[in-house]
Amino acid sequence: MKHINIEIKARSTRNDKIRSILKSKNADFKGTDHQVDTYFKVPDGRLKLRQGNIENSLIFYRRENTSEPKESDVSLYRAKEISDLKQVLINALGELVTVDKQREIYFIDNVKFHLDKVKNLGEFVEIEAIGKQEKERETLLKQCNYYLQLFEINEEDLISVSYSDMLL
Repeated sequence: MKHINIEIKARSTRNDKIRSILKSKNADFKGTDHQVDTYFKVPDGRLKLRQGNIENSLIFYRRENTSEPKESDVSLYRAKEISDLKQVLINALGELVTVDKQREIYFIDNVKFHLDKVKNLGEFVEIEAIGKQEKERETLLKQCNYYLQLFEINEEDLISVSYSDMLL
């Protein structure tokens, strides 16, 4: 499944406050997921296998490394059983790095929020405005910027790279 995604990632010391704001906006709390993302060596973009209690997917994406809201070109395959797939991918491509995190997952309409505690990195917030067509790009960007302001995320807290890059 392919979609358009505008997102930000930021260091956060305010996840309690952000959680309160999400609850006040009647966000749909999907749960807390222990996710292990295994990244593989690929010539272009990023390929990761996500294993969690809630989300299990093979995800390939390309994205600029910039701290401002950025577009990701994402291809996603959702799977129920992926334990065998991990070893196949390691054998074929080689493992690059593993990201281990506790992730609270919330939705307000088409916007997904993650409150993350990443092993060896700390606490973060992610905002993902998700659409199906390129013509939605401006609307998605506006949504992302709205929540940046609402959560009072400072520019210096924005992260330009993935957790995998930070661990490497």
